Amino acid sequence: MKKIFLSLTALALVASVYSCRETTSENAEETAETIEVETENAMDEAGEAIDNAADATGEAMEDAGEAVEEAADDTKEAVEDATDGQ
Repeated sequence: MKKIFLSLTALALVASVYSCRETTSENAEETAETIEVETENAMDEAGEAIDNAADATGEAMEDAGEAVEEAADDTKEAVEDATDGQ
């Protein structure tokens, strides 16, 4: 009877170790897939942020160009007013 009990106990131990190994393997696969998805999402968000920054930079350059043109026009008008149009 003792041999049967020890054999069943050993079998249960082997089964529990084997099932834990499968669970660990499955968890590792799920973690790898999650990391992959999160990395792809982060890359997409970074790409969008770069695009937005490029757009904002372009708009800022256009605004700066317009400001320079307006300043030049204002300076021209001020010079004309100071010289009474001469």
